[in-house]
Amino acid sequence: MKKLLLTITAITAIAINVQAQKDITNVKVKKDTVARALPSPLPSPPFPTSDWDGAPLIGADAVAPLYPLQKALGITNTRFRFYGWIDPGANISSSKHSNAPTSYDLVPNGVVLDQVGLKLDMQPNTVQTDHVSAGFLVTTIFGTDYRYTTGKGYFSNQLLGNNNKYGFDPAEVYGLIYFPKIADGMLFKFGRYISPADIEAQWATDNYLYSHSLMFTVDPYTFTGVVATFKLGSYWQLEIGADAGNDIAPWSKSAQLNGLLMARWVSKDNNNSIYGGINSLGNGDYTQQHDDLQMLVATWGHKFNETFHMMTEAYYMWQYHALTGGTVINGPAQPFLTGVGPGTLIPGTENAIGFVNYFQAKVSGQDYFSFRNDFLNDPQAGRTGFATWYSSHTLGFVHYFNDYIRIRPEIRYERAYADGVTPYDNGTKKDQYTAAMDLIVRF
Repeated sequence: MKKLLLTITAITAIAINVQAQKDITNVKVKKDTVARALPSPLPSPPFPTSDWDGAPLIGADAVAPLYPLQKALGITNTRFRFYGWIDPGANISSSKHSNAPTSYDLVPNGVVLDQVGLKLDMQPNTVQTDHVSAGFLVTTIFGTDYRYTTGKGYFSNQLLGNNNKYGFDPAEVYGLIYFPKIADGMLFKFGRYISPADIEAQWATDNYLYSHSLMFTVDPYTFTGVVATFKLGSYWQLEIGADAGNDIAPWSKSAQLNGLLMARWVSKDNNNSIYGGINSLGNGDYTQQHDDLQMLVATWGHKFNETFHMMTEAYYMWQYHALTGGTVINGPAQPFLTGVGPGTLIPGTENAIGFVNYFQAKVSGQDYFSFRNDFLNDPQAGRTGFATWYSSHTLGFVHYFNDYIRIRPEIRYERAYADGVTPYDNGTKKDQYTAAMDLIVRF
């Protein structure tokens, strides 16, 4: 861990001394044969993203829109952005006490504040190939969803020590430096960032549906480390990184050095994309009551036509000498989560397999349907505390009232398949029905 900390410190010092030149008005293309960015395959809105998985995308303008708060303050002649969102949600459930392992609508039959998010964002200009450009991103959240993004060492006692229903998390704090002369452009990231893999995202604004798949609920959320993203021609990107392990600060005693190697390919017509590789690889030793998840993952995006598209993801995860239930929350028990304290030791290797497919149908410029099917195999109970196959099936509808307000109602059914295993409603039920909806308001 000392080597990783020294590496991050040295890179940060270099970043602070980099003086980015002003962006040029006329974009200069490095090679005539290299497209800086392909046309967006998906309309956004109504979809939460206009591109396939695998961001950041070098050559694409990543500057966020100007949202109402920044406009109201009259700070518009800048690449710097500050904006946020409020996301309350509600559900009706066949469970009385807890919807776990469902996320993020953990608390049944009530209304909660899922997220209040705030972003400070200045993206480097990766469209041009003339000069070095620097930027940063900070994202903080408050709400029940902090329970899923919390990293040990980042105000983590709120969850790991107190099991609080609501909490705060600085989930993203990183710098960015763009070097146009390395490959066809290289973007260097250092700090705490979202795990690169996954169709789904931590922020309500970036997801197809309100709730999440079971497989997303139990895989890595954030890393702290360094990642270099290389643009290789018009259709390929390569990511190489090192970090302290999933959901953990480098200064924590549970931290371990892990590596990342991911690649992204898109077809010439941009109707297909594959993004995958090694999201995390190291010793894989469960340490100090905390996971060190090792993960191989791949996603495939496919556009049938202007109305229909789908996204599919599969992963295999493993670690050694883990406890049932994974990273330990030491209590006290709450009605929505009674499974606190250390689980039982799993000798040897603990593993999990996940699969999810999202199928979308655009109805109008403000509306779409999404049908999600996902499967999770947790054979040693390392991820959920129950040794079983799971499936969940969700149908949702999303409506945009305007660019800043949307609702996402959905219905969902899920179940466990192993004989005598009852993971739902604090270990009393084999399956669960929910009807849920959230409201996203951007500011």
